[in-house]
Amino acid sequence: MAMHCEDKFFENYSREPEGVSFSPYRICPIGAHSDHNLGKITGFAIDKGIHTAFGTKHNGVIEMTSLQFPKRAQWHIREIGEKTGDWADYLRGATWALAKEHTLNAGLCGVIEGSLPIGGLSSSAAVILAFLNALCQVNHIHLSAQELIHIAYDAEKNYVGVNVGTLDQSCEVLSKKNHLLYLDCKDNSYELIPTHPGMKPYKIAIFFSGLEHSLAGSKYNMRVDELRAGVYALQAFSGAKYGKFNEAMARNVPWEIYQQYKAKLPETWARRCEHWYTEFRRVEAGAEAWRKGDIEAYGRLSFESGWSSIHNWESGAPEQIRLYEIMRETDGIYGGRFSGAGFKGCCMALIDPAFEESVVEKVSREYLRAFPHLEGKYSVHMCASADGVSL
Repeated sequence: MAMHCEDKFFENYSREPEGVSFSPYRICPIGAHSDHNLGKITGFAIDKGIHTAFGTKHNGVIEMTSLQFPKRAQWHIREIGEKTGDWADYLRGATWALAKEHTLNAGLCGVIEGSLPIGGLSSSAAVILAFLNALCQVNHIHLSAQELIHIAYDAEKNYVGVNVGTLDQSCEVLSKKNHLLYLDCKDNSYELIPTHPGMKPYKIAIFFSGLEHSLAGSKYNMRVDELRAGVYALQAFSGAKYGKFNEAMARNVPWEIYQQYKAKLPETWARRCEHWYTEFRRVEAGAEAWRKGDIEAYGRLSFESGWSSIHNWESGAPEQIRLYEIMRETDGIYGGRFSGAGFKGCCMALIDPAFEESVVEKVSREYLRAFPHLEGKYSVHMCASADGVSL
């Protein structure tokens, strides 16, 4: 894809940028809705993402424009101020989080560009990471991978106020091309499992539903509370010690306890728990399948993960659910699910490249037959796995 951020930078500042920072988007084929309770995940970075062309400003001012959003944003490294409710809050948050840990001397001017539509690929984390990388460059700050993940997480959770785990940042920083990231959110330990030499070939397909926002989005935090309520009750039923509600974690209540007492839970809480506990097992089985080069088994588990997200976690707009169902009925797709919090955005699929044309044709035809008004908004993008954040 041709980048326009460098041209725009030259147009704005009459000089070439000093660098271009890139953060990939991510997909998580198995491991959805589990990081907030210290689950395990599998994921990839993909070769599409956020580019930021940047240059130093020695007066400490930060001045950013986006090719996707209107209005230039400006603040000073020592006077970041409050949230304003616009796209630049993620960057203000990144400045705030970095300044807590490191002394900032230089500001920067920059132009941000995203290479796919917004929604479901964790573009917010990618925006933060690409910007953080640039801000570190101009201030000669060298962060380890874990520091970069922590600061990006701090920005999104504690400045912007989104109740995230570390899944997105970890996938976008730690991933390696042609490897599956297998991450344990309990202690952040991870393994990069190489693609087996005997594995069938695959491509990553991204199907954008055409939905840019959905009223269901506010349910995300509610689902986490319902899971936690179930976990809290399981602790009480089993006579385990328990503390504050917010400290209750599914990871600390064994599968056997869940099996023993799940029939006592209110139905909604039981479904949230069912998703979390079965997803944990799917991730472990998925990592093993990848290790053996069995992409068909890995794909089936991703389809199962999508089913559980719809029926147990109860997320997904009707459009995404239909997209997922069409994918399940299409030859040449190993597996897939909807991506992100699952209230807007896209579905991802692992496909056999030999079927690429027929997959795109069938999924598009069936989806637009169901939702003709999304013609022109719906789109398909073919991607490959990629390395994490880079300059």
